[in-house]
Amino acid sequence: MSSRQIIITAVVAVVVLLVIGGFAWTWRPAIAPISDAERPRFDEKTFRHGAELAAIGNCHDCHQAGTGEPYAGGRAIPTPFGKVFSSNITPDADTGIGTWSEAAFKRAMYEGVGHDGRQLYPAFPYVHFTKATDDDVHALYVFLMNGPAVHNVVPVNKLEFPFNHRLLVAGWKILFLHEAALVPDSGQTAEWNRGRYLVEGLGHCGDCHTPRNFLGAEKKRDAFAGAVVEGWEAPPLNARSLAAHTWTIDQLAEYLSTGWTRWHGAAAGPMTNVTRNLAEAQSQDVRAMATYIASLLPQSGGPTDVAPLEKKQVPGASAEVVAIFAGACANCHDDRNDVGPSKAVSLTLSSAVRQPEAANTVRVILQGIQPPADAPGAYMPAFRHMLSDRQIALLAEYVRARYTNLPQWADVLEEISKAEQ
Repeated sequence: MSSRQIIITAVVAVVVLLVIGGFAWTWRPAIAPISDAERPRFDEKTFRHGAELAAIGNCHDCHQAGTGEPYAGGRAIPTPFGKVFSSNITPDADTGIGTWSEAAFKRAMYEGVGHDGRQLYPAFPYVHFTKATDDDVHALYVFLMNGPAVHNVVPVNKLEFPFNHRLLVAGWKILFLHEAALVPDSGQTAEWNRGRYLVEGLGHCGDCHTPRNFLGAEKKRDAFAGAVVEGWEAPPLNARSLAAHTWTIDQLAEYLSTGWTRWHGAAAGPMTNVTRNLAEAQSQDVRAMATYIASLLPQSGGPTDVAPLEKKQVPGASAEVVAIFAGACANCHDDRNDVGPSKAVSLTLSSAVRQPEAANTVRVILQGIQPPADAPGAYMPAFRHMLSDRQIALLAEYVRARYTNLPQWADVLEEISKAEQ
């Protein structure tokens, strides 16, 4: 055997040993199912607490497909490796978690392992749920197991080879899953510590607002530095914030619970459902989250940081785009900082317009902003069927030039194409 063959054989042997060792280290047995009689007894106080925690965790949004039943699963979650479909977490015995014991549920939350011992893909953010207390996980379990049972067979995941083999998840966990409860910071207030627990734990805000490495794990050194989620840019929640004005705790609390605040505008895209769910949480918990997030953001300045660029001229702007803006945008975004029924604010305040890519601005123009059916809120019509792709690109570039002093985007038509796929 040549030296080259010996080296190759040794490398293969090491890889095989690592895979086997990783599997042995992370292998978990199945946990016996429970009967109907063994399900947790309904307790109203615990149930309500679990419902509030589910709202903070945005569980409803991820575990519902389209107009399907809440928590019945089936939503396609795009990843760089393919699509993962969210599971049915209603107490249906055949397709949900109706036969899961509390021990099995806690193992899934803390270790990312199903009741049958299968490795769960980290699209389920158990890397954050490891920070949840036993009492809170118990409350979630009681809430879910006492909700309506919905029979719904979830589609099979559509992952590319070799990511369709769950054995790889075991190795991923060795590198990136670190079970550790948060230790309260004695130098901070109880409200700040509560907010940190919710934001970094069940709220898993970093799951969207932190960039990921090539293996799909969050880059901890860049925590809350912003990321792309389903085509939308989740903005930085740290010193890299793009906000035209400093976020205050009051503004964050209002935004998180209503989806709108006067000095920053309205939630759009995936954040819309997050704020609708947080409206169901206790106000003191939402304020605690706001307190923690505010501590991550720049603290200087105030509501006079950036003055509206009133009547700013855009050299070279065509008569066509000026007319489009006047007819489609100016009536609501009137540059006078008046807030009418649509709750439109000056686009000087829009983080979407200030982002380095056109993704969010393009998607808001295409899709609009719709308030909840049963409550008033910020509103913007969708222009997908009113304007051509070229006109939307012209409009996005005009808004960027009119309301910021930042370099022009170079990828607007490409972003429109992505958004329409």
